[in-house]
Amino acid sequence: MHPDPRHAPRHHTAPPAPHPASPDPRALPLPSASAVARLQAAAVVGSLVLATAVLVAWPGAPGIAVVAILMGLQPAALALEQAQAARVHGDDPAPRPSAAQRCRAWWREAVAATRVFGWDQPFRWRAEPDAVPTGDGSRAPVLLVHGYLCNRGFWRPWLRALRAQGRPVVALNLEPVFTSIDDYAPVIERGVAQLEALTGRRPVVVAHSMGGLAVRAWMAATPGGRARVARVITLGSPHRGTWLARLGNQPNARQMRPGSDWLQALAQREPPRAFDGWVCWYSSTDNVVFPPSTATLPGADNRHVAAAGHVDLAFQPSVMAASLAVIASADNSP
Repeated sequence: MHPDPRHAPRHHTAPPAPHPASPDPRALPLPSASAVARLQAAAVVGSLVLATAVLVAWPGAPGIAVVAILMGLQPAALALEQAQAARVHGDDPAPRPSAAQRCRAWWREAVAATRVFGWDQPFRWRAEPDAVPTGDGSRAPVLLVHGYLCNRGFWRPWLRALRAQGRPVVALNLEPVFTSIDDYAPVIERGVAQLEALTGRRPVVVAHSMGGLAVRAWMAATPGGRARVARVITLGSPHRGTWLARLGNQPNARQMRPGSDWLQALAQREPPRAFDGWVCWYSSTDNVVFPPSTATLPGADNRHVAAAGHVDLAFQPSVMAASLAVIASADNSP
C-alpha cells in the first residue's frame, strides 16, 4: 500500500548561505591603529575648535586676525628652520642655495607639510592599500619606510603610482613613535619577509628621513640583510645626523644628532662598500636635515635637488620619476 502523497512530509531545502564579500585580492591587511594618526588628528581637530572659539568670542576683524596668526605659526616655524639651515650651511660641499630658492622651498614645504600632517597621516593613512602581485611576477616589489613622526599615510602618492604599475608594495608603520631606531628592525624584517613570501623576489626599499637610518640599522642587525634587498633609495635621510635633532630629547631624536654614539656605532657595524648601488636624494634647502650633505653616503649615488624642503623632497615630480626608474631597473634582478 502506497502512502498518500498528500500527507508525505515536505522537505524544504534551505537557501544557500550568502558568501561573504571577497576581499580585494590585490590588498593586504593594514594595521588597525596608528598613534601618529591619533596624535595628529587631535591636533587638527583641536586647532579647528580653537579657531571656532576665537571667532565666536571675538567676531569680526579681531577674531579673524587672531585666527590668521594661529594659521601662520606653522609657516613661521618652517621659515625659522630655513633660516637656521642657511646659518649652519658653512663650508658644506652641497651647492649654497639662493634666497629665491629658499623662498620657493619654504612655500612648497608649507603646502606639502599641511597636506601630509593635516590630512594624509591623521585621516587617510589607511586609504591607500598595500598591493600583492597581479601580473606575471616580473616587477620588483617595493617596501616603503617612513620617517620621524610619520605613518604610512605619508606614502599615499607613491602607493597610487606603484599600484598603477601593478607593482607589489607594502608601506610600513614604524611604532612606537618615540623609541630607539634599533627597535624598528623587527618591523622592517616583517615587511621584507612579507614581500619575499608573496613574490619570491628581493624588494626595493624606499625610505624617507629617519626611515633610511632604520633600514641601515635593520641591515646591520640582520645577517645577510643587505643581500635580501635589490636596491635602496633614501629621501632626505640624516645618515650623518642633523643639527635640528638637538632640539628633540626622545631616544630616536637623540640618535640623529650629528656625531652621536649611536651613529658612530652603526657606522662601525657596516662593512666596506655597504652603500654601493644606493641612491640618496638630498637638497640644500632641506629644512630638517642640515647641513645638507649629511643626507649623503660614501659610495652611494648621491643626487642633489634644488629648492626642495624636507617633506616636499619626497614628492618632487623629478624625484618620483627618477626613483620609479631606479625601481624599474630592478625588475630584471633575480
